Amino acid sequence: MTAAWTVIVPVKDPTRGKSRLSVAGIDRARLARAIALDTIAAAAACPLVETVVIVGDDGGLVLAALDLPGLRFVPEGDARGLDDAVAMAAGPYERMPRAALLGDLPALRSADLAEALERAASVDRAVVADTEGTGSTLVTAAAGVAWRSSFGEGSFARHVALGCVAVDIDAGSTLRRDVDTVDQLDAATLLGLGPRTSAELGRQEAPA
Repeated sequence: MTAAWTVIVPVKDPTRGKSRLSVAGIDRARLARAIALDTIAAAAACPLVETVVIVGDDGGLVLAALDLPGLRFVPEGDARGLDDAVAMAAGPYERMPRAALLGDLPALRSADLAEALERAASVDRAVVADTEGTGSTLVTAAAGVAWRSSFGEGSFARHVALGCVAVDIDAGSTLRRDVDTVDQLDAATLLGLGPRTSAELGRQEAPA
């Protein structure tokens, strides 16, 4: 049986995140938070995940996520960037397999995450590429393996250079469809958005 995973989800303050995701009539901060919440909910519902650790300083997200089981919250505090924040949150779980999951996957299905984690369990480190093949949506480390990550633009090649094995999953997997732009949101919509993101987009005001 595959060991239970700890999944770390770094979440930016929604007032600062997703600067390129501007949808007419939609509050960008509310949409960014809804996307993060749908990602977190899918991770929490994954049968291979024991604990989801949210690292960030968005108090509103903490309140909105109280109905989700198995969550722990770690303030970002003085962490210097995303990788530092993830490493800090991952530290107490070194004896477990760990994964960093970016919080911008509004169409994520638990089954797709489970498939990737199951395949990642056979190697020390693994990475899942985004749809474009240049970024990373998931990075993992086996129990007892020191945490390493290098998120940001062009991160997939850096993760491979760090020793991560590329997990071979379908190009259409919801785990690969991260969202930073309106076009990417449209593509995620075709896969089926989570309920919070769908509800937020449903608030769109009709043009005058």
